[in-house]
Amino acid sequence: MRSNRGDGKIKDYIKLNLRKGIISALACLFMATIVAFSTPLMAGATENIIVDTTPTDPTTDRDSQLTGTREDRTNINDPGSAETPDDLKELNIANTVTVTYDNGNGQLNGALRILITLTLIALAPTLLVMMTSFTRIVVALHFTRTAIGTQTSPPNLVMIGIALFMTLFIMQPTLTEAYNTAVIPFENGDMDQQEFFEEVMKPFRHFMYGQTQTKDVRLFMQIDGLEWDGELESIPNVVLVPSFIVSELRTAFIIGFLIYIPFIVIDMVVASVLMSMGMMMLPPTTISLPFKILLFVLADGWSLIIGNLVKSFY
Repeated sequence: MRSNRGDGKIKDYIKLNLRKGIISALACLFMATIVAFSTPLMAGATENIIVDTTPTDPTTDRDSQLTGTREDRTNINDPGSAETPDDLKELNIANTVTVTYDNGNGQLNGALRILITLTLIALAPTLLVMMTSFTRIVVALHFTRTAIGTQTSPPNLVMIGIALFMTLFIMQPTLTEAYNTAVIPFENGDMDQQEFFEEVMKPFRHFMYGQTQTKDVRLFMQIDGLEWDGELESIPNVVLVPSFIVSELRTAFIIGFLIYIPFIVIDMVVASVLMSMGMMMLPPTTISLPFKILLFVLADGWSLIIGNLVKSFY
């Protein structure tokens, strides 16, 4: 019995070792196959790198450093291809935006004009406040609302809308003159960009100069270190615009003071009556507000204020 059991264990041990040997042989065969197939590829790659040792120069081995075909490029000519000084004066741009400089006679094409127009539209609010009647009107309307005591009526949107349309009404002759004397000739090609800028500024300069006080012009001319002979032509735009703004603010505050006077009288009368009656705990503005609104409506206040604001520019 013991010998049979011993023989069985030996057989099992032999079978186990045979299985391990077969598995190891198959694994070695599989790895040898992988190495055999991968060796030619690696040798070929190494052979390409070693054999191609010729130095390369991208500036001479390629036709151009620019990508795409000539029709799709953003450059007309290759960099460094200019041969004469006249070639250097022309910007090497080929798409829709083209700028050509030729002794000051260059013109802007339509795409670049659209770009400039969009830029001016972005600056339009600043130009509207600085160079038109908008400042005086909106400040005077603000003083009117504050003097009456209605803090949010009319709302800011309505106040700005009134100021915008009043500005358009007052500035209509100036805008029409600028369009007829500058925009139309420029679109017809009768003047260049420099002449266009000078002509379009002339109507606005005449408007601002008529509303600007002399002392404000002298102040900014003195700050800028310039001499002024009293003529409009000798005032640069960088001096005329801030002088106009200061004068407009001064005029708007004077108008606001005149608007405040009748409403202050009503507040004083109401406060005196309440104190004489011993009603010191009652705010005077609570009683005076209806009387101020009634006075403003009976006197047709909006017509008076808006009408006189418009007349102050003529």
